[in-house]
Amino acid sequence: MKIAIVCYPTFGGSGVVATELGLELARRGHEIHFITYSQPVRLALLNKNVHYHEVNVPEYPLFHYQPYELALSSKLVDMVKLYKIELLHVHYAIPHAYAGYMAKQMLKEEGIDIPMVTTLHGTDITLVGNHPFYKPAVTFSINKSDMVTSVSQNLKDETLKLFNITNDIEVIPNFIELNKNIDNSQITCYRSAIAKSDERVVTHISNFRKVKRIPDVIDIFYKIQQEIPAKLMMVGDGPEKEKAERLCGELGIEDKVIFFGNSNEIDKILSYSDLFLLPSQTESFGLAALEAMASGVPVISSNSGGLPEVNFDGVSGYLSAVGNVDEMAANALKILKDENSLKQFKERAFQTAKKFDIQNILPLYEELYLRAISIYA
Repeated sequence: MKIAIVCYPTFGGSGVVATELGLELARRGHEIHFITYSQPVRLALLNKNVHYHEVNVPEYPLFHYQPYELALSSKLVDMVKLYKIELLHVHYAIPHAYAGYMAKQMLKEEGIDIPMVTTLHGTDITLVGNHPFYKPAVTFSINKSDMVTSVSQNLKDETLKLFNITNDIEVIPNFIELNKNIDNSQITCYRSAIAKSDERVVTHISNFRKVKRIPDVIDIFYKIQQEIPAKLMMVGDGPEKEKAERLCGELGIEDKVIFFGNSNEIDKILSYSDLFLLPSQTESFGLAALEAMASGVPVISSNSGGLPEVNFDGVSGYLSAVGNVDEMAANALKILKDENSLKQFKERAFQTAKKFDIQNILPLYEELYLRAISIYA
């Protein structure tokens, strides 16, 4: 199949999922065309089946805000015609499904019918889409898609609750690539550069927005390090980062916390982590938690959104109510204090992650694509 993938090219979960999906599809022989405003951060153009097409948005004094949707829909039309693309897979209802629908209509005028699959990731629904200004456009984009997927049952339920949806929504969970090559011989070396042999390594990875409850991460770690020697790895960047750094200073733990900023070495950092913290207000799925579990790292998380569909309480880690930092810290210590407990949780976290291996999830997308293409056959 010849498939165009439209996504945000950033460090966020939706961009990572879209990129990894496209790369695996390319390895299976499909021709993949990424169409976005810059090259996705995890995109490696070392496969003859992978193509990247940049969306340029010309600047005109007439426009206070440059019309990205217009540029994107026009680019989609051009690429579909040039490369004989058979299917559009857009990640995020707005602006991508909205632009995709406009491209479909322009192509239809030229006698070209092309199906569009829209994947909902969360922010487009729970934060942006529910705003009164955008709600009609989101509803329209979802209902006009040929196929719609969501990354969790919780997100599907939220979408149906918030919008007047007449289209079917299929749940296809996010995935992880389990066969990544980590040089295990180097893990001890990497770890020793940041933590002593008797220190537990606790990690948090996010975009540092308020919804991630970054102060809770710091508070949980503060309680952990009062009981056992530990270091905290804070990976990512965003509006809450400076506040987190100040909080560490106020608590006197700045020497025990490392702020990495955005990193392309997530797998390496997780490979020497002992515990992952994700006390978010809500998560549509919890891809960061799954990435941790795939590295054999147990997870302490809130029980909000789609997290209970990924992190199983008492198995791969523990779930607690949002904001219950005392219980989260106590559960973290249950895992970290005892070597046998830590070993068991690490193994169970990895076994849980196996269910979400890309080799199990990708065929679901391939089957969906074939059904979408058959609509216009």
